[in-house]
Amino acid sequence: MKIIPNNLKRMYDLYAPEYEQKALEVLRSGWYILGREVELFEKEFAAYTGAKYCVGLANGLDALWMSVHLLDIGPGDEVIVCSNAYIACVMGITKAGATPVFVEPDAYDNLDAEKLEAAITPRTKAIMPVHLYGMSCDMGRVMEIARKHGLRVIEDCAQAHGTHFHEKTLGTFGDVGCFSFYPTKGLGAFGDGGCILTDDEALAEKFRTFRNYGSSVRYHFDVVGANSRLDELQAGLLRVKLTHLDEMNEERNQIAARYLTGITNPRVRLPCIRPDSDSTWHQFVIHTDVRDELAAFLARREIGTVIHYPIPPHLSKAYAYLGYRRGDFPIAERCADEVLSLPMYNGITREEQDFVIDAINAFAPGRD
Repeated sequence: MKIIPNNLKRMYDLYAPEYEQKALEVLRSGWYILGREVELFEKEFAAYTGAKYCVGLANGLDALWMSVHLLDIGPGDEVIVCSNAYIACVMGITKAGATPVFVEPDAYDNLDAEKLEAAITPRTKAIMPVHLYGMSCDMGRVMEIARKHGLRVIEDCAQAHGTHFHEKTLGTFGDVGCFSFYPTKGLGAFGDGGCILTDDEALAEKFRTFRNYGSSVRYHFDVVGANSRLDELQAGLLRVKLTHLDEMNEERNQIAARYLTGITNPRVRLPCIRPDSDSTWHQFVIHTDVRDELAAFLARREIGTVIHYPIPPHLSKAYAYLGYRRGDFPIAERCADEVLSLPMYNGITREEQDFVIDAINAFAPGRD
């Protein structure tokens, strides 16, 4: 039995007739950029999350760096971010000219809010909590510290579409919530896409202008902006998927529950959910000190896995200029050596789940 880490075709097949009908509808409309589908998706996703405003963008990275820039954060300013997340969050800071300041993760693989205050300096302008793997950061503590120090909060929700903390949807706590609609996401498009959420009407209008070359009226340019527009086809397809997001998240919770109860190998540390929050299980990430051996064992049984992520941002070649060395952030570095993402996607069968569970439980280091 061959099981790949993420099967996008299975997720498409779940609602294929609806996707195809919507695609034809958009194609036949003759309008493909910033039209009715984008406008309706923005309203519907804002309503789903409880935010006042949603602005569709070309991708999640644009959502991040534009948020930093439009909050007037740039050269000489610092933004605090977790040390173990995907590098896009760090690029969102540096593309706007600001400097990332790293804070180690907690037991939930997310930014440790209790380490935040020690990282604040006179140059700190914002905190960027990243809700990694579909789990929530401790947004109560993050917001408390941000208010105390007068800091902006930019939530990276690229992996947490529909996750809640204290029954409030992620992306609605801070000044801005940033989302990616890359195809593997819980609310994934069929290409690139992204958006921001905010309750600030003036800020939302800044994003609408900035995403369209800095123009709010055609051929009149207020600022030097970007070309970052969610297209009509992706918006339409996202509208279809949004109507099924809750049931898709529930299915992923059921898959995760089977992994959590079924995997009993003592060499594996299972993920856990922060109290008073839930998870949308973008990834099911285990920790083990024999990660590479386990991954090879599973590969021989045609079970695909992925490492999210093998190199923490501070050790990436892209950020060598920051001057960090191995040992500067030991928890993130240990995570990079231990984490392994198991197959997790809508449409994975119970038989396939059992095959993964049985294989992991049969693993012992030093034995084939």
